[in-house]
Amino acid sequence: MTRQEKRSWKVWPARLPAAMEPPTVSLWDSLSVSAKRYPNKTALAFFDSRITYAELENAVARLAARLAALGVQSGDRVLVVMQNCPQLVIAHYAIARANAVVVPVNPMNRAAELRHYISDAQATVAITTGDLAGEVAAASDGIETADHLHHLIVSQFADVIGSSNGSFSAIPAQWRDWLTAHHPLPSLGRGAVHHWQDALQAQDVLPDLVACRDDLALLPYTSGTTGLPKGCMLTHASVMHNAMATSFWLDGTPEMVSLAVLPLFHITGLVCVMHASIFAGGTLVIMPRWDRDVAGQLISQHGVSHWTCIPTMIIDLLASPQLAQYDFSSLVYIGGGGSAMPQAIAERLFDQFGLRFVEGYGLTESAAVTLFNPCDAPKLQCLGIPFISVDARVIDIDTNAEMAVGEQGEIVVHGPQVFRGYWRRADATEQAFITIDGKRFLRTGDLGYQGEAGYFFITDRLKRMINASGYKVWPAELEAVMFRHPGIQEVCVISANDAYRGETVKAVVVRKPSHTGLTEQDIIDWCRAQISAYKAPRIVQFVDALPKNASGKVMWRRLQEAESARSQ
Repeated sequence: MTRQEKRSWKVWPARLPAAMEPPTVSLWDSLSVSAKRYPNKTALAFFDSRITYAELENAVARLAARLAALGVQSGDRVLVVMQNCPQLVIAHYAIARANAVVVPVNPMNRAAELRHYISDAQATVAITTGDLAGEVAAASDGIETADHLHHLIVSQFADVIGSSNGSFSAIPAQWRDWLTAHHPLPSLGRGAVHHWQDALQAQDVLPDLVACRDDLALLPYTSGTTGLPKGCMLTHASVMHNAMATSFWLDGTPEMVSLAVLPLFHITGLVCVMHASIFAGGTLVIMPRWDRDVAGQLISQHGVSHWTCIPTMIIDLLASPQLAQYDFSSLVYIGGGGSAMPQAIAERLFDQFGLRFVEGYGLTESAAVTLFNPCDAPKLQCLGIPFISVDARVIDIDTNAEMAVGEQGEIVVHGPQVFRGYWRRADATEQAFITIDGKRFLRTGDLGYQGEAGYFFITDRLKRMINASGYKVWPAELEAVMFRHPGIQEVCVISANDAYRGETVKAVVVRKPSHTGLTEQDIIDWCRAQISAYKAPRIVQFVDALPKNASGKVMWRRLQEAESARSQ
């Protein structure tokens, strides 16, 4: 669609251009510019700790110099395995300043999962926190090839929290043991482990900044219908475009205060919260994990103006017995994606607080946002309109012909934020794109249609994926793990409706004759010990046989349709 078509829509934000050119500089420059403009302004707030832009820039420069001293060169990949904390922000910008590439990894991953990220990304350095360091070290030590870690930098949460007298009173009681503990450093079989504080106190030489817009900045991993997770090659320009455009779309200013509770390893939190805030020169209030009452307290205490979240967080917060104690008057924007916002919850949010939930849509492959509801005219359970610089269309899944307004097909998107391709996977890259009118469009795998005034709606998925509270679970990946269980003969993973999570994970299992005593809880507990908790099945159904077609392939869609019918 042309710029004129977008600007002709009555709902297009009149103050915004239909497209914009990404800056030629790297992500580091966003921090550098904000630090020059607002050196004494709070960049990061973490309980009672405040880190100014000048302090953030200094810490980033020191860590970048240390990375270079450890052998990190331009284009090298560095793993970041952390819950939300200031160290994560420092690590991301330090890696960018060292001209390297961030590999953001879900901290819930276990050693068996982490091995793939280390070896596939060919990373020799990882940065993590003390509570996760043992798992990262075990993952590296379990790699038999040369693709293992050479260096592991470990921080303790207490490195950045607590007052000068050692008090941790600002930390919620339920997190105090977790966040104040000093974990012993693990050993790394074929490498060295370094203290975070030592790295930041070193006097190493900072390398020249050579990274620019077309160089890789991020390599986040996403799973798919088959095989192991694939790395998505995102350039500085891709990420910078969406960070900048999101800030503009949400009326971001240097006075914006954003609540960072979405996981910052996830593309939405990383780009639309962290990078957007630093670009604008705003303040980032960091929560290490979700807790409804901590969120209420932080919004009230810091005067949070912008909160990007998922609907389940709103549902949980509105159910808090302490809700009346919180002051939400500072909020001017609340929105996000992951799943559709229930009508009743949205109405309560507006009636009680005057806030309209603004939904958006994007993929890891597109540096998050590709469709976004206008903040002044949002529609519920709607993906939104094509974002700044985005050309979005709906095509026939068989002929690839463009569909008319109101007709269902696959949603495809084109724009500067779309990724370059899958890391070391030319075959998968080729399948991910289609050329239309001479332009390269990303196939989202989501079915939907374009309604009136440019709004897009999702109707179904081509890809076999489960969306549980915004976390993507790919059945093929979970099935591959479950087949390792000694008592499972066959398994098929599908989604089940869940009042809170939206969707949840269900495993349909055929037991081996030798394991007739195997229970649902046995399987759930075993899975939780092997993989991230959010991927583990919440429901297990035992059957005598799985439905198969003539070629012996499991007919997962038949099981899915039966489950959907059962929940209606």
